[in-house]
Amino acid sequence: MATFNKFDAFVEHLAEKVHNLGSDQLVVALTNSAPIASNTVLANLTEISYTNLSSRNITTSTSSQTSGTYKLVLTDLVLTASGEVGPFRYVEIYNDTPTSPADPLIGWYDYGSSISLAAGETLTIDFDGTNGLLSIA
Repeated sequence: MATFNKFDAFVEHLAEKVHNLGSDQLVVALTNSAPIASNTVLANLTEISYTNLSSRNITTSTSSQTSGTYKLVLTDLVLTASGEVGPFRYVEIYNDTPTSPADPLIGWYDYGSSISLAAGETLTIDFDGTNGLLSIA
């Protein structure tokens, strides 16, 4: 699995109560253009067409803290193509719930090379079930 990278603004958005990671709807965005850590919202990205792709909504497994360390664990997401999808190289995660700012970015994965899916093919985004998408100590 590719390494998770956070967008810089995510830290500020946490401090300013933009995110409620336990209940907000997180979503995957796919791009073939490299994200920049200073991007702040989904509108900063050039997304691919999702016409032939299944739901990109992410399910939160747990959002909790233990001994002062918070961990966000997400359920693996399987994207299924019903026709040609891609190419894309980057998988970004954003929060679809807030309206100000709208669709704030959280982080991204770089798969190292472009991926295309044909009809019937799937891509499993394997979120770390042990360490979570992120932890805050």
